[in-house]
Amino acid sequence: MKKLPALLLILSCTTLIACNKGQEINGHTTSTAYRSVKALKNRLPPDKRIEFEVSFWTIRDAKKDDKEFLDAVDGKTPEEIIATGKEIYQERKAAGLKGYDQYSSWEEMITKFGKERMDQENRRGKSKEAQDKDKANDVLYKL
Repeated sequence: MKKLPALLLILSCTTLIACNKGQEINGHTTSTAYRSVKALKNRLPPDKRIEFEVSFWTIRDAKKDDKEFLDAVDGKTPEEIIATGKEIYQERKAAGLKGYDQYSSWEEMITKFGKERMDQENRRGKSKEAQDKDKANDVLYKL
């Protein structure tokens, strides 16, 4: 009977320790990193999601080697990922890489990607409405 309180204390401590890493990317493998990014992205406010995604994939593009990439993102918060993405953007813009010359700033690039995402969602929404309309006219019945 005296073991139960000690067991509950240990269990609660391990739970609290595990919850502490909820806002960081798990970079043990590429698949866990991608899963972490997906979960973190869904927790971010909508205005930060695009910036976080662009930053993450900018880091991935800059670090082709998996180990180097995982070392760069492991344990990082979304704010740290965004800061790193901005640094890489500045380095590439200063180096004159093709594609970066069309943007005058990081914010302009993020705004453009945000507009493109909205356009994609609007197009996808219309096709979903068309699918729902087709389902309404479907003559197959569930018996």
